Amino acid sequence: MEQQKLRELLETLHQELEQVDSIDETTGVVLSNLREDIQNLLADKGSTVEEDEPLMERLTEAVDHFEAGHPKLSMTIQHLLDSLANMGF
Repeated sequence: MEQQKLRELLETLHQELEQVDSIDETTGVVLSNLREDIQNLLADKGSTVEEDEPLMERLTEAVDHFEAGHPKLSMTIQHLLDSLANMGF
């Protein structure tokens, strides 16, 4: 059940990322990292909690980065963080 919810959130996040139209260099880097993270999570590469700590940090930074300009995207990332936390990440 949690895996399905996670996949749905990742798909929603991917769709939200595709809708970001005005980006500066920093936003471009954040978006690129998030897209790569989403692909890795969807591929379910079986990483450990220790390997995912940088992922959690990047997601938290992305929430902060998008909070003002893209609140819906920021909220979606926060939901993803919450789901990952509930799964033990």
